[in-house]
Amino acid sequence: MTRATTVLSAAALCAVAFVATPALAADGAAVYNANCAMCHVPGLANAPKMGDKAAWAPRVALGRDALLASAIKGKGAMPPKAGNPKLTDAELGAALDHMLAAVK
Repeated sequence: MTRATTVLSAAALCAVAFVATPALAADGAAVYNANCAMCHVPGLANAPKMGDKAAWAPRVALGRDALLASAIKGKGAMPPKAGNPKLTDAELGAALDHMLAAVK
């Protein structure tokens, strides 16, 4: 193998590793800030406020899967996918994880 081939091979491996890293996964805080905060910060329409352990307790008891299903399908005044049909389930899950981390 020549030096040029070795360098190119190493660069290709780095590119593959970069593309496959979880760092490229949805940023829960960014998704939350752009789509969820408008209701969850002030508690509009009974949305549990970010970080309010008492308000989140009965929801946490349902489990993450049930909460994510509610976020995807909508529940009460919360529209499906927080009103943003372009959000993926993974992005919603990341935003949910961000909110749940605040009430642990």
